[in-house]
Amino acid sequence: MSQDDDPTRNSAPDLQILGDQITLQPRSYIESTQDGEKEEALMQHMARFRSEPLQFLREVSLYVSGTGWRAYDKVIGQPIFYSGFSEQMKNSVVSAPLLQTRISQLADMRLEVEEKEGWLKKDEKNFAFKRSARRAVIEQGLQEVADKLTNDMICKFESKTFIRGAYYLVTQLLTRAYHQGIHVSSEEVLRLRKVAELAATKKQSIIFLPSHRSHVDYVSMQLICYRLGLALPVVVAGDNLNFPVVGSFLQHAGAMWIRRQFGNDSMYTTLVQAYIDTLLQGGYNFECFIEGGRSRTGKLLSPKFGILSFIMDSVLSGRVEDAIICPVSTQYDKVIETEGYVTELLGVPKKKENLADFLSGGSSVLSLRLGRVDVRFHEPWSLRGYVNEQLAKLPKIPEDLTAKSPEVTAVRQKLLRTMGYKVLSDINDVSVVMPTALIGTVVLTLRGRGVGKSELIRRIEWLIARVRAKGGRVAHFGNAPLSDVIERGLEVLGKDLVGVVQGLAEPTYYAVDRFQLSFYRNMTIHLFISEALVSASMYTRVKQGGGPAHQEIGYDSLRTQVLFLSSLFRGEFIFPSDGLASNLEKTLMGLESDGIIHLKRDDNGAPLSIGLSEEERVAGRENYDFYCFLIWPFIEASWLAAISLMGLTPPHEAQKEDIWIEVTKAQNSAQLLGKTLYHQGDLSYFEAVNKETLKNAYQRFEEEGIIYAVKSKDTKVPPRLRIASEWLPSRDPSTGALVAKGRLWDFTERIASSRREGKNRRDGATVSTRVLALTDLLGRKLFDEAVSSGASQDSAQLTAEEAARVKRELREVRMRRKLEGRANL
Repeated sequence: MSQDDDPTRNSAPDLQILGDQITLQPRSYIESTQDGEKEEALMQHMARFRSEPLQFLREVSLYVSGTGWRAYDKVIGQPIFYSGFSEQMKNSVVSAPLLQTRISQLADMRLEVEEKEGWLKKDEKNFAFKRSARRAVIEQGLQEVADKLTNDMICKFESKTFIRGAYYLVTQLLTRAYHQGIHVSSEEVLRLRKVAELAATKKQSIIFLPSHRSHVDYVSMQLICYRLGLALPVVVAGDNLNFPVVGSFLQHAGAMWIRRQFGNDSMYTTLVQAYIDTLLQGGYNFECFIEGGRSRTGKLLSPKFGILSFIMDSVLSGRVEDAIICPVSTQYDKVIETEGYVTELLGVPKKKENLADFLSGGSSVLSLRLGRVDVRFHEPWSLRGYVNEQLAKLPKIPEDLTAKSPEVTAVRQKLLRTMGYKVLSDINDVSVVMPTALIGTVVLTLRGRGVGKSELIRRIEWLIARVRAKGGRVAHFGNAPLSDVIERGLEVLGKDLVGVVQGLAEPTYYAVDRFQLSFYRNMTIHLFISEALVSASMYTRVKQGGGPAHQEIGYDSLRTQVLFLSSLFRGEFIFPSDGLASNLEKTLMGLESDGIIHLKRDDNGAPLSIGLSEEERVAGRENYDFYCFLIWPFIEASWLAAISLMGLTPPHEAQKEDIWIEVTKAQNSAQLLGKTLYHQGDLSYFEAVNKETLKNAYQRFEEEGIIYAVKSKDTKVPPRLRIASEWLPSRDPSTGALVAKGRLWDFTERIASSRREGKNRRDGATVSTRVLALTDLLGRKLFDEAVSSGASQDSAQLTAEEAARVKRELREVRMRRKLEGRANL
């Protein structure tokens, strides 16, 4: 093919950062030409100490002295690396009017308390003088606290020598583990540089909002900014990583430390706001993770609004004119922490970070070959422009968006929510599907024990075509045959995740650790969530068997079940924003054009019924099953969470005591129930006992008023829950056994109608007897623990204040649901 005929010639190349080598790669690049010429490297590899010790030492000295590009000069953005930067930043924060006002308010509040308690008496001589002196002492104490908290919190960029050394060290560590390097799109990088140049002239910050699957996320982001000459962002980091040696290193490399929980500490909350204001007012780049913590499941988590609310407040208050939002997707061939994620999701408590584990973990990482990291930048957008656009859609805009009123709170919450989900949607739009995700998805969406190599290749080819048809991106590996790319992906995943049986007619692959492999399957589910929900809704009829006509489902029935599942998974997935009717119509048309379903329509073209196409039946339902296999583990988890609620029905002897169960214990009991049902064959997917998915299900049940949950002001008393009275199942008056009927039972049955058919799945009696008896057994243990002599009565029952708050919140939930006009689950 001539160069003029090459369809990739005008496409944006990728920039590979591998150690000290930077290479521009056009899409489908050729690693070496036929005459043996290699691609031109913009920089040569760093020398290795063992092979070239003198050259190695010379190149290290180049980093230390800052020769050439390593000097990190002419950076796009505000100056940060100079002596006194940290002290100047600290002084700016502690002197911020917002913080000083808060200190004054806290001093006044303390004086009022001391006057009430008799420490200051108004009838004493010199009362005004004593009060003024006492106020000065209180303010001084609060100022010292603010100074200490600020010093511990702020990022301490100062030394270019340090950051050059840190760049060298971290690059060597990271690119040894991810031996294929870090890849970014040059088109996106060039666009980002232009935005950064314009932002620098306006003294505006770029706020990077990346996805978060690994600690490597912020490391790779800092490396890219350093190597491309962009000002390093200040990165929001949880103080759980602020342990000796490592904490100081990270703080000087870009981390700002914040508490995981703020509680009711108004001083600390204001301090964080003042620091973020100072950064954004100065035009310093900023980075925080839209999901809050790392995703343990592989897919994007629901947005967390903590730091976003501070950023939004900076703009809405007018203290900051504008900032630039840049959503970022970071994808991995293999995530270092997945093995640890599995243990956490199975209920093992997370281990506190420490230096010993960090060093031992770091040394083991050096021996890994984890493939590559792909980082993609969405087109940045103006936060001020976005806010103005959203406010223009409102029928009435409050005059003062900083006022503490229900109307303003509602507007701010809506802005935050729409912004959070927009960022997640932007991240999904630019995400790259890695070969390991393709392999994990195919292996876990096929029936049978394993899959032959030829079949694996065929299904991955089909999946790649579907990803691209949905507007997704697939990582490219030059002109390498797909079989080679798959082999490379299998090598990265390792035999602990995907095993191979040799000595057969062809190599046959099978899932060794389905739980861990599901992490990679979940990286693709966002592309097909609409198809998966439609397929699972059709399954309510397909699972009944019979002829094709018997398995068809009416359009109204399908729409109702899709609405139900969409509402059920509202906090689990990111859905298209076009609305149910439009999304359903597009999905049905897409499935029909792909030959998976056929639609019967009336004379006006409106759909009447939906069934599997003859083409799909002849093909063994393989494409239809693919979509079902994607969503079935999540349906199982929701069913498990719902059936576990049945066990929270108080026994007869405890119904008059209004006993509340600790949320964590209820969720742990649901997980134990799931493990038992899996090993007894009543649960098809072990992933259904996933702690995070169960927690999300309980959160949805709370939002819909199925359960009440209450948090005590006393931090020693854990959150507690109980079933709402209108959802409470009944018990047999004579035996005390749970009765398989009622609103909650109907709810679980509706979820179950879309579950994968398995052992005893056709026999509903097994669930209504044996499974109910098991969940009742576990539930009784929870009630026994709550009322036992060792349990605190304060934990088992609500105070009058908490009971009043629950009633008030319940009224608010019902009112909100009525206003939204949203169908109940």
